[in-house]
Amino acid sequence: MIDDLIQLAKLTSLGLALMLPLANPLTSMTLLLSLGAQIPYKERERQVTQAAYYVVGIMLVTYYAGAWIMHTFGISIPGLRIAGGLIVVSIGFSMLFPPAEPRSLAAEAAADAKARDTPNIAFVPLALPGTAGPGTIAMIISGAASIDGAITPQYPTWVVAVTPIIVFALLGVLFWICLRSAGRIVAVIGQSGVEAISRVMGFLLVCMGVQFVINGVLEIVGKHVGG
Repeated sequence: MIDDLIQLAKLTSLGLALMLPLANPLTSMTLLLSLGAQIPYKERERQVTQAAYYVVGIMLVTYYAGAWIMHTFGISIPGLRIAGGLIVVSIGFSMLFPPAEPRSLAAEAAADAKARDTPNIAFVPLALPGTAGPGTIAMIISGAASIDGAITPQYPTWVVAVTPIIVFALLGVLFWICLRSAGRIVAVIGQSGVEAISRVMGFLLVCMGVQFVINGVLEIVGKHVGG
C-alpha cells in the first residue's frame, strides 16, 4: 500500500509538472488585477471561488469526454497532438514576445465591465481561456487518449484512475490561492517579476508545443512505414 501511495505521489507530481505551465494561473491573476477595481471585494472573492470550480469542472469534463468528442468529430490522436502543439506554441510565443499595445482579453473585458455594475468574470475570462484554455484542453485530451498504453502497465489501476482527479483538484486550489493572493503576489514580486515569470512559462510552452508536433508527425510516419 505504501508503494502504491508513493507511485500516486510520483504520478501526481508528473501531472502537475506537465499541466502547470499550460494552466498558468498567473494569466488569470493578471486578468483579475485588471478587472478588480470594477468589482466589489466580497463579490470578487465569490467569483474567484466560482472560477476555481469552473476550472476543475472544465478539466474533468475534458478528460472523461475527450475521447468521445474526438470520435464524434473524427479527430485522430496525431492530428490532435499536432493541432494542440501549434496552439501551445502560439500561446508560448505570445507570452515570450507580447505585442507593444495588445488588445488583450483583459482590456476587452474591462471595456465591457464599464457597461455593467457588477460583471461576472468567473467563467470568462478567468476560467476559460485564462487557465483552462485551448492548450490545456488539447493536452488533457491527448493525455487521456494515450494514458492506457503509456502509463497503465507501470502503475496500479486505481492510481491511474485517481491521479487525474487529484491533479485537477490541486490545480483548482493553486488557481484559487493565486487569485485570492493576487494583490499580495504583485506587491512582493512586482510587475516586472510577473512579466519575467510569464516569459519563462512561455519558453516552456514553446518547447512543449514543438514536442507535441514532433510526436504527432512521428506517429503518422510510423503508421505509414509500418503499414
